[in-house]
Amino acid sequence: MRRFSCLALVTVLSCSSTSEPPAPPVTDVDPALRLVTSGLPAVLYVTAPPGDASRLFTVQQTGQIRVIRNDTLLATPFLDVSSLITVSNERGLLSLAFHPSYATNGRFYIFYTDASGNLTVRRYQVSADPNVANAGSGSLVMSIPHPGLGHNGGLLKFGPDGYLYIGTGDGGVVTDNGQDSTSRLGKILRIDVNGGTPYAVPATNPMVGHPPAAPEIWSFGLRNPWRFSFDRANGDLYIGDVGEGDWEELDFAAASTGAGAGRNYGWRTMEGTHCFSPATGCITTGRTLPIYEYSHTSGTPTGCAVIGGSVYRGTQFPALVGRYFFGDLCEGWIRSFRVQNGAVTDLRDHTAQLGTVGGLLTSFGEDNQGELYVTAGSSVYRIAP
Repeated sequence: MRRFSCLALVTVLSCSSTSEPPAPPVTDVDPALRLVTSGLPAVLYVTAPPGDASRLFTVQQTGQIRVIRNDTLLATPFLDVSSLITVSNERGLLSLAFHPSYATNGRFYIFYTDASGNLTVRRYQVSADPNVANAGSGSLVMSIPHPGLGHNGGLLKFGPDGYLYIGTGDGGVVTDNGQDSTSRLGKILRIDVNGGTPYAVPATNPMVGHPPAAPEIWSFGLRNPWRFSFDRANGDLYIGDVGEGDWEELDFAAASTGAGAGRNYGWRTMEGTHCFSPATGCITTGRTLPIYEYSHTSGTPTGCAVIGGSVYRGTQFPALVGRYFFGDLCEGWIRSFRVQNGAVTDLRDHTAQLGTVGGLLTSFGEDNQGELYVTAGSSVYRIAP
């Protein structure tokens, strides 16, 4: 995203003169969805390398990663892994994460379902051309057997601690993987990609020293944590966990209380704040309930699958700073709220300003300035004035 350090009347004006008046303060205006680019079939995610102010990278379920530079889509894909993946239902290339030291080490990681449907994390290296990856540099980091077409999870994200967090679905079949500490399905995992080959397990992971529990587990009791995020200002963790029967949920863990370490979010004993299996009389002790839920069939809003988003930390909308944005796959609405003392406050519907997203709303993303993006159908949008 282009930013200006002086009056942005024309881009060719010199910014060096000390006699120019200071730039006017940013004022609040209504947000709108502004099209950045289209023509990206099944685009699922957008992100940016640390410190890169001119480029965004998009992820397509069909296996391509594309570069948007200064709002222009480059013709050559950054990487194409279509030969490695399975694309059906919820399977495919699902996300991308740049190493915090990407500017110096050129490493990035992708999450996809392989030819057998296994959840797979692979590391790659950029080539001498910063807009093209070294396709031959791929090395396997993690492979997790996955029995079903759906509930893959799908997000990789480096946390404020420098560790790589991985969201996995519960397997897409009738299992209790979310509550099974020996399974890496239905979890948020945390690994150290700098400490070993292909990775090390951080000693502070909550399951370390408790065999036969999988030591990579950070938090559990999740059905399909399709998108989660860390607030870049304070490290708080937000998880959008897609529901099964009737309830979509958003989970929250403050950084000050461990950012979700060892938390059990309830699935499949519970769906949201409601008993699921069994339908009544379920055990709620030790479960962390969501901070927000909505139904598929009743109340306002309704929807089919929650799309977890991000806390706005940009500069375009000062009044929105600190608000968590999220949406729904089918209905295409976008809403936001603030969290105060662990509870949702000031829930807002942004339909009047943003409308509803055409096509399927698949993800939110951030650039390095904290501005928010939305992927839907074959298009990438920016929330902008």
